[in-house]
Amino acid sequence: MQPDERLERVRLLRERGQTPKQIARALGIRSAEADRLVRAAAILVQAEAPGPALAGCWISPSWSTGLTVGDHPGWPLQEDPAAGTDGLAAVLVARRHRHGKVSVCGYLADVYCLGVKNALGPEIMDDLGLRGFVRDFFSGFDGDPLEVPIELAREVVFGSVEYARSLGFDPHPDFAAAEEHLGSWTGPSTITFGKDGKPMYISGPYDDPRPVIRTLERTAGRGNFEFLAVAG
Repeated sequence: MQPDERLERVRLLRERGQTPKQIARALGIRSAEADRLVRAAAILVQAEAPGPALAGCWISPSWSTGLTVGDHPGWPLQEDPAAGTDGLAAVLVARRHRHGKVSVCGYLADVYCLGVKNALGPEIMDDLGLRGFVRDFFSGFDGDPLEVPIELAREVVFGSVEYARSLGFDPHPDFAAAEEHLGSWTGPSTITFGKDGKPMYISGPYDDPRPVIRTLERTAGRGNFEFLAVAG
C-alpha cells in the first residue's frame, strides 16, 4: 500500500470512529505509527475544513512542577512542589458550537509516567454552564485554573501521550473521542516529561502497581524510574 493510500485509509477509518489502536490492528502497523498517521490525517481534515473557533483553554495551576519546559515566554510557569499535584495536569478546551453553545473536552494527564489517564467530552453547554464547568473541573487543584494558549494544551496532552507510549502505556480509551478538540499536533514536544526528566510512577491507594512496574522494568530498565505509593 502506497503512503498516500494508507493515509487515506486512516482518514476513512477515523471517520467511522475507529481508535488509533483499532487502526493499528486493521493496517498491521505499530501503535506509534498509527498515532502518527492519525495526526497526519487530522491535519489534512483541518486544512480542508477548519475546526470551530476556540472559546477557551485552561490548565491546572502548577502544571509545570517537575517538568523542563522549552523557551515559551507566554506560557505561565507556576511550580509548587508542595501543591500535591502528584504529576497530574488537567486541561480543558472549549470550542464554539451551533446555536450559541460551546463544545467542551477535558483531559487528565499524568505527565510523569502514564500520559492521559482520563478524558471526557465533547460535552455541549451554554456559556453560563461553561463557567460552572470550568470551576468544577479544576476543583481538585489548589488555586484557580490558568487560561493558556491552545499550543500549550497540545504540548501537555499530546506530549504526555507520546512520552507514555515510549514507556509502554496507551492513553485512556476515551481520549480517542476527545483528542480532535485539541487540533493538530506534529511533535516532538518541547517539554521534557517525567519528574525532573525521569519516569516516576505514583500509585494511588486503590491501584495495582505490579503491571505498571513490570512494564517500566521492561521499557525503562531497573533503576531508571522511581515509584511512589500514595496512602489513602
